[in-house]
Amino acid sequence: MGKALIAGVVGWQDTPDITMSPANVVAKPLEHVTAANDANKFIAYNNIPPDIPKVKTKSNSKGVLMMNPNAADDASWIVHTVPGFPKALRGYVFPPAEIQKGHLFICLTIKGSEIDAIAMALRFATPLIYHNDIPDAQINSRPNLKKLVDGESRLTPPLIVTRKITTAAAAGLKVTIYSKGEKSKYGE
Repeated sequence: MGKALIAGVVGWQDTPDITMSPANVVAKPLEHVTAANDANKFIAYNNIPPDIPKVKTKSNSKGVLMMNPNAADDASWIVHTVPGFPKALRGYVFPPAEIQKGHLFICLTIKGSEIDAIAMALRFATPLIYHNDIPDAQINSRPNLKKLVDGESRLTPPLIVTRKITTAAAAGLKVTIYSKGEKSKYGE
């Protein structure tokens, strides 16, 4: 049994074990990442991608940016801490080596119009994208998303960026994204 904070519910809620699919709070938002669905296209990024050993990257970023190419404001963004996860389009499997470790998952339902602001912040973090099936028309209509998938990271000042987005809920939760590039020398 696990615990989760769920929007609209007070306090921690009991949830099925994270290794059980499809009933747990991690598997549900990823159901269209672990299995093909024409209404969901996505970019998955992880500094330790599934089944690719010993990759060198300048980022610790892990997450999934999803969108419905057939609906203007149907998108979501999951940021997490699990190496080698998720395996894109290959079923839900939580990495056995990570079960006994603490992890964080943040899932935001966003407006499709927020994707480019997120892509701008991700460009600074230079994530390793290991899966991308977002249609070219959707990518080409968002300049920062195009630069992100083309591997164009931001290398000129500013080297730290803040972006504000709003979730898709009626009241809209304001979210501030802080992103730091490897060349920012922050903390030195």
